[in-house]
Amino acid sequence: MKDPADAADAAQRRAERAGAALFARDRASQTLGMRITGMRAGWARVAMTVRADMVNGHAVCHGGIVFALADSAFAFACNSHNESTLAAAASIDFLAAAREGDELTAEASELWRSRRNGLYEIIVCNQRGERIALARGRSYRVDGQVVGGE
Repeated sequence: MKDPADAADAAQRRAERAGAALFARDRASQTLGMRITGMRAGWARVAMTVRADMVNGHAVCHGGIVFALADSAFAFACNSHNESTLAAAASIDFLAAAREGDELTAEASELWRSRRNGLYEIIVCNQRGERIALARGRSYRVDGQVVGGE
């Protein structure tokens, strides 16, 4: 009989390896200054500081940048099982403005997952814990693994 703690440890290691490998190849997230601050199976947390070059003509963080942060957290969460997975759809609701210097954090949580599809909720907050945006993503699993050897 398998020890549940061993299975949980293996899932955690798998998530961390997959997240690190995906991030290493993700030039977009790196260029935007994103960092993975938490990973586990079906969940990821990604943080980013709003820079001067990320604000729009209203002096607030461009919605596309907020969406990019949410999308990156979604990507890391849905690939955390080390199964190559892509976004099939995503939507976002902007709740409040983020401004230059704000530290944004996106937490993506798996709501449902089948063999090929998944649904994820992504919450974006600022450094005060105020919700900036809510997003939902639908994933589609393709053939292959993020990290080989499993």
